[in-house]
Amino acid sequence: MRILSRYVFRQALGAVILILLSLTLVTWIAVALRQIDLMTNQGQNAGTFLGLTSLALPTLMAFIAPLAVLISSLHVLNRLNGDSELIVMTAGGMPSWRLMFPLMLLAVLITLFVSAINHVVAPWASKELRERIQQVRSDLITQVIQPGRFSQPEPRLTIHIRDRAVDGKLLGLLLSDARDPKDIKSYLAETGYIIKRDKAAYLLMQNGHILRQGSAASAADIITFDRYAVDINRFEQRGDGGTELRVREMSTPDLMAKAAEPVAPGTGQPGKFTSELHDRISNVFYPFAFVLIAISFAGQAQTTRQNRTNALVTAFAGGVGLRLLGIAAANASVIRPGAFVWQYVVPLGSCLISTLIIVNNMYPRPQPQIVRAFIGARTRLAETIGRIVRPLVGRATPKTAE
Repeated sequence: MRILSRYVFRQALGAVILILLSLTLVTWIAVALRQIDLMTNQGQNAGTFLGLTSLALPTLMAFIAPLAVLISSLHVLNRLNGDSELIVMTAGGMPSWRLMFPLMLLAVLITLFVSAINHVVAPWASKELRERIQQVRSDLITQVIQPGRFSQPEPRLTIHIRDRAVDGKLLGLLLSDARDPKDIKSYLAETGYIIKRDKAAYLLMQNGHILRQGSAASAADIITFDRYAVDINRFEQRGDGGTELRVREMSTPDLMAKAAEPVAPGTGQPGKFTSELHDRISNVFYPFAFVLIAISFAGQAQTTRQNRTNALVTAFAGGVGLRLLGIAAANASVIRPGAFVWQYVVPLGSCLISTLIIVNNMYPRPQPQIVRAFIGARTRLAETIGRIVRPLVGRATPKTAE
């Protein structure tokens, strides 16, 4: 790598690291504020809070990293031009495409980083986050529920205990689950225990009753029991899918196997596995597309009197719009599996268009035809006037006396 390429690469690498860390910190704060109830309402310590919120960072970083490349490339190119360094490089004979090498090398590094997250880190983090949330919910009754208080882990789910014994036994237990209006259940038991089996947790109640109502207006059915166990995983939010892995929690080989299976007719999301698989693969093209967009708009040397703000804003808006088109293509392929090809057309098409713009700007642009015609007419007029005026001037000039 030459001196100029190393210089540009160092500038771009430092900028992308700073931007990536800054944007990740901002998004982490947003995620943390949404999960603050882990400490306020559910009694978890700061370590559990930081662990759960940090597991959401890999997916966010995979999305932010290509955008950080776009912002850093625009920043470095604008800074080089503002300090007249780009002008000096161009005057020294450096072609515009030479800027591609250090920035493309940066794009390769970000691509490897994003690929490692998408195929390895993010599925593991999503699965680990799911298991930790289940563990928090399984520890909810033993750690959070206070004697004599009515606690609501989530809306329309109420838990109350009269007291807690030294050995952890729950005394005077009341559990009301009205999340499903068509199946309202209330459990009353003299004692209860938390039993854990592998990754599952159960609430074992003794000597109690179950009150079941099909609706709030119907009569309740009363069932008496000596021992009754309730799966605590049922206390999760509706729509979590139980213990079945979600799409983002699957490894890439599992996604390939699921995508190859025939889709059952009438499925609401027939292409969810195909969309996720191709989204992980196609994301590697976005860093290259963003670098080419930055060079096509801000890679040419300009004087400090020329305003580059419009070019920078247009390049950034184009990059954001490109990423939104990629998200739309991924969503479309969930409904129509055959639309996955657009997940590749969007970034690769942008690379092709940006390359054509760069090649067009690499050489001096020809003047417009009307300008060339005006210059030619002016030149011919000047020559005609010269032919007419020159003899007249010669006649008017007096001869020198011998």
